[in-house]
Amino acid sequence: MRLPSLPRRRRAKWAVLLTLVLFTAVCCAAPLAGTLNALAALAATRSTTNTDPGGGTIADIPPRMLQAYQKAASLIEHEVPGCQGLDWAVLAGIAKIESNHAAGHSIAANGDITPRIYGVLLNGSGVGGNTTTVADSDHGRWDGTAQGERAVGPFQFLPSTWDDSAGRDANGDSVKDPHNADDAALGAAVYLCGNGRDLKDPAQLRSAILQYNHSGTYADEVLGWIHQYRAAPKSSTDLSQVTGTARTVLDAALSQRGVPYSWGGGDASGPTTGICCSPSGKSGASITGFDCSGLTLYAYAKAGVRLPRTAAEQAGAGRRIPASQGQSALAPGDLVFYAYAPGRDSTIYHVGIYAGNGQMVNAPRPGASVRLDAVDAMSGFAGGARLL
Repeated sequence: MRLPSLPRRRRAKWAVLLTLVLFTAVCCAAPLAGTLNALAALAATRSTTNTDPGGGTIADIPPRMLQAYQKAASLIEHEVPGCQGLDWAVLAGIAKIESNHAAGHSIAANGDITPRIYGVLLNGSGVGGNTTTVADSDHGRWDGTAQGERAVGPFQFLPSTWDDSAGRDANGDSVKDPHNADDAALGAAVYLCGNGRDLKDPAQLRSAILQYNHSGTYADEVLGWIHQYRAAPKSSTDLSQVTGTARTVLDAALSQRGVPYSWGGGDASGPTTGICCSPSGKSGASITGFDCSGLTLYAYAKAGVRLPRTAAEQAGAGRRIPASQGQSALAPGDLVFYAYAPGRDSTIYHVGIYAGNGQMVNAPRPGASVRLDAVDAMSGFAGGARLL
């Protein structure tokens, strides 16, 4: 957006005001009407991701693929003794980009994937973005053609790379098969670990990903998925020690798990149809559900507590818990806030309900549903509020 022609000082002031309007427009609640929609859409470019892996959950990973990633992480110490920090989330981040966890394919109990996953033929034709000719190395054994090479399996190995260095047998059938989930995951782990990288070091992790695919954009995308998978809740929330109104609030919120996100949706009575449009341009007008502040409004109403409608307004209710006190200051039933500029409540864009064990009940974004998420699954932690 181009700012209007104004004297420099007035221009700067106008920009600050516009920024605050943008912050307000992306709060999880009914947006300002009409003319702000274009501004809100501009603010949406600040989003950390364009896709939803489950908001920090592992809901998008088929259980058999997750099993393969976890198995590979447990075996890597034997394969590359010097490697550190290779966890299942690293492998999941790679496989999410390479094959979307073998989506659309069957995964047998032994890990075999059918039909096989093939990339484009690397013949320099430009199809699929390839501009380099790669000569055949496996006579079609892995990639189904002797006319050249194409990447194979859920981790998209070139047959030459697989046969020369990465191939491993992880399922014990004496075959190193890139079309097998276990074998491919362990092969990817070995390839990323190299001669013994410390993948706990962000620089070395990024270097390993760039070795896999020498693209900064690719590395950024993989790292984004790794972060969200690592933020997944490690266990279900135990509410056995939560009583009174906090339990009432959490039971009400958790009862809505699976209800779709709807921009502007939800009130004290339950899910409602929403309105148009979210900062990313998604309409809730045909969706019956909740946005983040609609969910909190509903859950607290069940405990007899009336909340304002927007996330930013809800931060003014109850006793505010500053972000500087950290997550340890939160108790089950507290509101949890997220802001573009933590410390400035006018920039709060999201709210959830703390459920304990580092988790919150959350209506995260369009295309998702009400669910349990890690508090760390969203950026800009801005503390909480205690109303009970």
